[in-house]
Amino acid sequence: MPKILAVEDEALVRMLIVETLVDAGHDVLEAPDGESALAIFKETPDLDLIVTDVRMSKMDGFTLARFAREIRPDLPVLFMTGYMGSEVPANLPGAKVLQKPFDPDDLLAAINAIPIAR
Repeated sequence: MPKILAVEDEALVRMLIVETLVDAGHDVLEAPDGESALAIFKETPDLDLIVTDVRMSKMDGFTLARFAREIRPDLPVLFMTGYMGSEVPANLPGAKVLQKPFDPDDLLAAINAIPIAR
């Protein structure tokens, strides 16, 4: 199963995301903001996917993804947001968007639709 970094600044939402992913058999690391996530990413070179909120304090999800992709250009990213459409910035090709609110099945379906290169 993929190793996923889940990034969400709302603790309850993050807990539900992590629980959903762990219950589905994924290896999950978690971070409460983009800065913490970037530090974890740099220490965990075998991450397969970043699942991140867009609007967060300290560092937003787009900035996190751009920094991560400077290191690993092929890294899949799934953005979670209730504030934008399904458009991903042009400098983050291939990233996907999951609209909030979503249920656990929506999250798992979105992740399962992302090709993960190992």
